[in-house]
Order: sequence, then C-alpha cells, then structure tokens
Amino acid sequence: MTPPARRDGTPERDKDETFYISYAKPARKQHVDVEKRRAASAANEDDHPLADNWWDDEDTKARKKNTDGVRLQKVLAQAGVASRRHAEAMIDQGRVTVNGETVTVQGTRVDPNVDVIRVDGSRINVNEELEYFAFNKPRGVHTTMKDEMDRTSVGSYLAERTASGQRLYHVGRLDADTEGLLLLTNDGELANRLTHPKYEIAKTYLATVLGEAKQDLIKKLREGIELDDGIAKADYAQIVDVHNGQSLVRVELHEGRKHIVRRMLKEAGFPVQRLVRTKVHTVQLGDMKPGSMRALNSSELASLYKAVEM
Repeated sequence: MTPPARRDGTPERDKDETFYISYAKPARKQHVDVEKRRAASAANEDDHPLADNWWDDEDTKARKKNTDGVRLQKVLAQAGVASRRHAEAMIDQGRVTVNGETVTVQGTRVDPNVDVIRVDGSRINVNEELEYFAFNKPRGVHTTMKDEMDRTSVGSYLAERTASGQRLYHVGRLDADTEGLLLLTNDGELANRLTHPKYEIAKTYLATVLGEAKQDLIKKLREGIELDDGIAKADYAQIVDVHNGQSLVRVELHEGRKHIVRRMLKEAGFPVQRLVRTKVHTVQLGDMKPGSMRALNSSELASLYKAVEM
C-alpha cells in the first residue's frame, strides 16, 4: 500500500528510516558513454599476451568481477557524500545508481574511472585533481595569469599555488577597472562551456553611475540600447539607490561583449564610476574581501554543471 503523502507531497517515511543528506560533489561530466569507456579500458587487456589463456573461463571471470574494483560505499565516502555507514544506508534506500541501474546490494564493487555513479540523480566527482574557486578581483588587477608588462594580475595572487605546481585558469575576463567575482578552475571543459554563448550564463553587476537614474533608464536597458556592434539588452535591471547626484544600478545579462555594461550605461547617459560583478549564475560574491578566494561548494558546482548540461 502506498504510504500517505505529507503536505509537501512526499510520502511518509517509517519512523525508523533515516534520510541522509548527500554531499556529493558533481562530476565533471554527467553524461558518459560507458560502453565506449569500457571498450577503451579493455583494449590494453586484449593486447596482453595472456589475454586468451585457456584457464580464464567464465567461472574465473565471475570470481574476478567480484574481487576487482572498489566497494561502492568506500567510493561514496571518499567522494565526500557521507560516511561509509551512511553511504550503506543510502544504498539500502535505493538512492545510488551505477551505470543507470539502482544498486541495493552492499559490497558491490565498482571502477570509479569507468562506472557512472550517481547519488539522487547527480553524478559524484571522484577526481580530486579538479578544483573550483571564486576569486574577488580587486580594481586595477589585470585578468591574466602572467602579465607581459609586469603589472599586477590575477596570477600575482596565485604565486604560491603556482610555485607548488597547481595550475588554475580564469573563466572569462574582467577588465582592469572592473572588480568582483571571477571563477578559477583547472577544469577546461567547464570553463569553455561557461563562456560559450550557447549556454547564456547570466552575470550580475552593480554599477555606480553619474546622474540620478529614473525608471526610463531601466526601460531602455531592458528594451535594448544600440551600440556600435549591435543592440545590447539587459535580462534584468534595477535602481538600487540614488544619492548626491549618483545612482547605484543592478544589471544582469548573459552577453559577453567587451565592456558591455559600461558601454550600455554610457550610451544611456549614465557614465560608470565603479563596476562590480557580484554574481555568475548562482555563485555569489557575498562578503568576500578584495583579493580573497574560496572553494565553490557542492551546490554551486552542481548548479554550474547543470547550467551547461554536463
């Protein structure tokens, strides 16, 4: 019998059943051709001189299958999903799939480099080499990892990491006079997708402009402003504050043209005095101090991957 639903529409659980929260870090690629990867992995085995030994019968293969790989609950624990005990509970609850099939048998062994493992529908990331950071770029800092003219750059703030062998790259650019949120990662595929026009990743800016803005400015920004390289439209615009002949305007758009926000506001008659990027998709600058950086959390990373269909 189907258990009665609660007010939020979800079924009642047994009192003895505990629902553990997943802290899974999304994988770099959510969609992988498992058969293709298995074929590539098996290629080396096929070339091995003992690959066709007569004693490697079906029974032997079955025994090898049961001993090869890593226990699923250990993989989940290493990925930061939960402790092994809680991971076992998740498996019992049918929340874990391997290659699209729900796994409920404890002790199931998997190959993290081949098998596609998901918890609550999100693939877990077991690649510890991939890193993702939010950086608050100060004003006057150039968005390069190494500046040819020896000016202060983003790379200047990563000198210690670079010296230790860590390599990070900025996702997109901010001009020297623009400050605020810049994503850093060594995940090239994610970086490329986040900057590709196809995915229309929204970015939010706070602009301090000369002049006391009124609602007609918001209307112009939303309907589109003619620039020398075509019309530019804001997805969202809002007057945050007006004081002493200046205005604070919030602008959200997915365009990536150079100096797009500055050019739009200048053309509308409100030259920008200060510009700060506060948000990229769901990743927010928050109260980060200029020059500081922090690792993205699992929910931020999951949101980015979902936005670019990874």
